Amino acid sequence: MLRVRRGPAYMFCGDAMKRRGRLMMQQTPRLIGRRGMLAFGSATFAVSALSAKQVYAQVGGGSGPIAPIQRLNDTLLTVMREGQQTPFTQRYQQLDPVIGQTFDLPQVLAESIGLAWASLPSEQKADLLAAFRRYTVSSYTANFDNYSGQRFEISPEPRRLSNGEVIVDTKIISAQGSSNTLDYVMRSAAGAWQVTDVLADGSISRVAVQRSDFSQLLLSGGVPALVAGLRHKVANLSGGMMA
Repeated sequence: MLRVRRGPAYMFCGDAMKRRGRLMMQQTPRLIGRRGMLAFGSATFAVSALSAKQVYAQVGGGSGPIAPIQRLNDTLLTVMREGQQTPFTQRYQQLDPVIGQTFDLPQVLAESIGLAWASLPSEQKADLLAAFRRYTVSSYTANFDNYSGQRFEISPEPRRLSNGEVIVDTKIISAQGSSNTLDYVMRSAAGAWQVTDVLADGSISRVAVQRSDFSQLLLSGGVPALVAGLRHKVANLSGGMMA
């Protein structure tokens, strides 16, 4: 099984969300494990009633949102097979460009900060984005570090949301056949599809919980506190190899 430590699912979550995360893990196969890659939250999305063929045509067919998720999954399998015998920094460097291309990290961060984002000085936005990118890549690097026959399965039929985004449904399937769901909410900008949120079990939003947790740090110490918190988590995820 994919061994995952106590990572982003717990790092920025309050006590209530930690309890909810533990309950969910008791109810589903532990392919994402104890350290958990996702920051659990809740979000509800309205999916328009389009046929699979309509959706596929409207999101660009084979050049649509599935392609970046396939590249991400392929890279994850590579670093999983390399495992912990390969230095963390080396696996991080393999994932960094792929995650940078796959995720709309500025948009994810802006939505995770919420309304306060618009009023932040540009220098603080730049500092936050750099720390957030390192945190996101480190999360994937730390949590996908073991291979025991897992495979990824992507649904060939993206689901269109009422706001124009689509969801690419994916599963992590163990060698024994049990599975966990990681769904990617995708948005098209300038002809490119990128991830704007990640959902566990079809509705558990990473952005929603990050917004709650980031706001607590911002209220306690402003942008410097959030940047310091993200850097601290990166150090923990990397076993001190990165800060």
